Amino acid sequence: MPWMKWLPWRFLVRRVARAHGFLDPVALLARLHRFAQPSEVGEPIELLRAGVVFHARGLINSRVVQHNLDWVWPYWIERQFDPKDDAFVPRAFSITHINLTHRNWTAVGQPDCPELPIVDPRGLLTPLYDGWSLDAWVVTDDGRELLPSRALSVTQTLDMTERLAVITQTSQDALSLRSEASVQLEAGLPVCHQVIEARSDTSGWLVLTLRPYNPEGISFIHQVTLSSQRTSWTIDRDATVEFDVAADRHHLSDYRAGDVRIHLREREDRRLGECDVGMATAAAMFRLEAGTPRDLRVRVPLANAPKTVRARVSWAESLRGHCRLRIPDQRLQFLYDAALRTLVLHSPDDVYAGPYTYKRFWFRDAAFVVHGLLCAGLIERAERALDRFPPRQTALGYFHSQDGEWDANGEVLWIMHRFCQLTARRPKPDWYTAIVRGARWIVRKRLAEDSDALHAGLLPAGFSAEHLGPNDYYYWDDFWGTAGLHAAAALCERLGQKALREEFTRDAQAFQRAIDRSLAKVQDRLGRTAMPASPHRRLDAGAIGSIVAGYPLQLCGPHDPRLLDTVAFLLTHCFVDGGFFQDMIHSGINPYLTLHVAQVLLRAGDVRSLDLLQAVAALASATGQWPEAIHPRTRGGCMGDGQHVWAAAEWVLMMRNCFVREEADRLVLASGVAHAWLEAGTAICFGPAPTAFGRVSVDISAEGAGTARRVRVSWHGDWHAAVPPVEVRLPGFAMATAGRDQTSIVLRAAGAA
Repeated sequence: MPWMKWLPWRFLVRRVARAHGFLDPVALLARLHRFAQPSEVGEPIELLRAGVVFHARGLINSRVVQHNLDWVWPYWIERQFDPKDDAFVPRAFSITHINLTHRNWTAVGQPDCPELPIVDPRGLLTPLYDGWSLDAWVVTDDGRELLPSRALSVTQTLDMTERLAVITQTSQDALSLRSEASVQLEAGLPVCHQVIEARSDTSGWLVLTLRPYNPEGISFIHQVTLSSQRTSWTIDRDATVEFDVAADRHHLSDYRAGDVRIHLREREDRRLGECDVGMATAAAMFRLEAGTPRDLRVRVPLANAPKTVRARVSWAESLRGHCRLRIPDQRLQFLYDAALRTLVLHSPDDVYAGPYTYKRFWFRDAAFVVHGLLCAGLIERAERALDRFPPRQTALGYFHSQDGEWDANGEVLWIMHRFCQLTARRPKPDWYTAIVRGARWIVRKRLAEDSDALHAGLLPAGFSAEHLGPNDYYYWDDFWGTAGLHAAAALCERLGQKALREEFTRDAQAFQRAIDRSLAKVQDRLGRTAMPASPHRRLDAGAIGSIVAGYPLQLCGPHDPRLLDTVAFLLTHCFVDGGFFQDMIHSGINPYLTLHVAQVLLRAGDVRSLDLLQAVAALASATGQWPEAIHPRTRGGCMGDGQHVWAAAEWVLMMRNCFVREEADRLVLASGVAHAWLEAGTAICFGPAPTAFGRVSVDISAEGAGTARRVRVSWHGDWHAAVPPVEVRLPGFAMATAGRDQTSIVLRAAGAA
């Protein structure tokens, strides 16, 4: 409020802090701001809010977990609190205890359904967003236990046959558990289903347990009621968990009495349990006979409001017309198919960067995810997401999802242009005003050029992509801004707006000149051509943002020395175990940024791109997912969402570009096809893939071996206009250029006649 500025609040805050022995927070914040470039925004409030919520749970974790290590905790806690494990994190002066070692989970769901239950690497099911979880155990009458979160090994798979289900199998000491989690529609409403099968060599119990936590930590449960039929729980008078048979025994516990696990052999059977702390636990027990498997079916309704009823599509319908990949490498094939479903699952209307930690909207993630949908042939789904962009634009033209996101306008304009390129459509009438306002916002936002400052003519200092560092004048933002202006010019040309096309073209060229001047000064300062994150930074891991000029924006050629020297720096100084290690914020191996480097190498014809492809494949979970960043020792997630949708989009885009990609005015085929895929007598294919020139299908087959080896590359195009120049750049073979009417080329091994 305006009157607040007249209050001596800084004096009051300082006085109260000092009176209680605290540091002066005003002085502390001033010190912190000195580490960043002066900016009109601090850290975006959205990130601050998310961080506060995140660490609030971490604070609760610190008060609960370490004092109750006899409880059965989720997999990440069992590992991270074990002093003999590589995942161990000392707690000492840590105020909050958060999951830094195994941020891995897999969402299940239905297309166009926003409810996304998640399953952790040991089968712990969290049906409701940010809620409690269900776990299954086996306990025997002779005192043995099978607790998946403590099991030495577990097998987990993703079933993609006619649905999406996570199957987790655990075996130990002649005991076994199999759980299968999925979401099914019942009368149009989503219901989470879990099917549990247990087996024991002696008599015992299948135990379904209600847990007051999830893969992030504590999630409170204050009250649990077992129904009079003993076939369901009501949790906090709201959610329900239903069993297909009545529980034979039932136990409840609160925080002060400890985990329900220590009460499983007691005689008392209670139906109602309450815990004022919010750590109620429950166990429904079902009798197991020796050697006889027992099934239990569990239902958790995910929505009960009429507004959630809407037209749904099946998985087959949602994937209709998608680009099909067929290669003999079953691992890479599986990852592609899983990534497609991840994109569909996280685009019910808006697109999300993840099912849990990142289940919110950012333009940055959205641009890459929508590009993945477009290039995978899922045009209608991408269009639906794009239609939700203009309403987020402010009256001044800023595409706002978080403060200080100066790259957003360029990303929106670029992805709108890509949509029009790949579909050969004019921009929608509803987009016109947003395009013009968005482009002019970029022009107005630029700093003045009439100074000798390294950042003259660039966008202001901002937070940008949060993995680049503190507020600064990031080239990432500038390259997106330039690309956005070029995109706006092209979109206006499609609309027949010649004057606007010329205006935005001039603006884009002026912006590029400012970037080039800045980079030239930085080159003199650094003594090399590599592009740092900002003109005021030395070369560090933040330079990963500057390669956006090569991929995906293609603002420079594939052999631009600035681009390749940046990649050379990154490969030499910022890679761990074959993947890009982001020191800042993420402090882990980043799959999607590794693929950005791979894409630059692919454009340059550098076969190391395939090494990076394989490195990223090796980092995927058993269910074909990547967390945002990966712990170099545990290989578990250490940052962000445990199922990162941007990473899935990059996998789809990488596989697509290996077969077919645009380079300026031509189409390049097979430039990332590995020799290992070219088995004699086996055909591989990709398509139909939307491109700027039309939809293209590529088929490749190999014959013979050694000097007699021949490879035929064939293609079929449904062109938008004239047939584009086509180049075949299969690694290990000489580049071949097709004639205008040619639809296949036979390549012969070196030395062949």
